[in-house]
Amino acid sequence: MKTPISSIILVLFSSFVGSFGAVGLKLGAERLGGGIGKLLTNYWLAVGVALYLISSVFYMMGISQGELTVLYPMISLGYIWALLWARVFFKEQFTAAKVGGLALIVFGVALINLGNA
Repeated sequence: MKTPISSIILVLFSSFVGSFGAVGLKLGAERLGGGIGKLLTNYWLAVGVALYLISSVFYMMGISQGELTVLYPMISLGYIWALLWARVFFKEQFTAAKVGGLALIVFGVALINLGNA
């Protein structure tokens, strides 16, 4: 079975939305102050969890029509977005190792998708 482009787009969108979920969880975790007492009233944690749930819906829609062996590795592209958001929202630094790791992820996903051609 060949994976349709619509499935690829849904899974890529899922990884993009999920990367914002990671930002929400990080922002929420920073506001916990070492305790879990504010867990249920933490807006950012709720946003992070909601974005991960939304991401899962798009992911399920995508994998329903395509090959899991092609689509599942695409979720790792969310690491690229997460690195960008870490820089934008948290002022984290890019390092050669991080950029090299991301290059390997992109290369790996490209190789797997060659099997879809």
